[in-house]
Amino acid sequence: MTEIKPIDVHFWPTPNGRKVTIALEEMELPYRIIPVNIGKGDQFKPEFLEISPNNRMPAVVDPEGPDGKPISVFESGAILQYLARKTGRFGGANAREQAEVESWLMWQMANLGPVMGHHNHFRNYAPKIEPDPEKLKYGQDRFFNETNRLFGVAEIRLRDREFLAGPISIADFAAWPWIAAYKSQGQDLEDFPALNRWFGQCRLRPGFEKGRKAGEDLKGTPLSADGKDAEEARKILFGQKARI
Repeated sequence: MTEIKPIDVHFWPTPNGRKVTIALEEMELPYRIIPVNIGKGDQFKPEFLEISPNNRMPAVVDPEGPDGKPISVFESGAILQYLARKTGRFGGANAREQAEVESWLMWQMANLGPVMGHHNHFRNYAPKIEPDPEKLKYGQDRFFNETNRLFGVAEIRLRDREFLAGPISIADFAAWPWIAAYKSQGQDLEDFPALNRWFGQCRLRPGFEKGRKAGEDLKGTPLSADGKDAEEARKILFGQKARI
């Protein structure tokens, strides 16, 4: 039996990073984590930009691509779709199921992730930069309410099915790490019983638990702390412009 070569996962322990490790665990694919410390600027290193031109992690390098040659993939949604095609698992068994999976995957990519990311910024990071709470209130309220609305969308969807697209899929792998941040978003899963049931059901799966814990030994960025390190990290993450 030919041994499968591990996929390199350029990773930092964020919801987007955990999407990929959950998928790899669920698909039973070997992988190794290559840390990309986004608080120290690793995402701007030339070798990382070669595989992720948008200077965002995660990115993967599969030494055994579709033609047997190495291939790199960036953007977490594209990575999940690539892995589903590679394994023939969790991407939908036919064209109808694939459309369902891709619709809910794009819902996470275009809505849930960005909105929660913006809310996290205004709620948890921006107060360290802008001391006037009135200047932050509109952004905080806007993205809190939109996060709440999106939780409601998932709640309604899950009232008559176990998972977002019917059978468990990459759409669930994508959404779960973001929903897992509900406390830091000021949301209460008790207000969303179907979503809460889905959240707990996913967490009971060994692949989710292993994927969630992958890379947990890496230290998070010191964004919520005070001091020079936190200030530098904020400049790196929140002060980016075109780098031409």
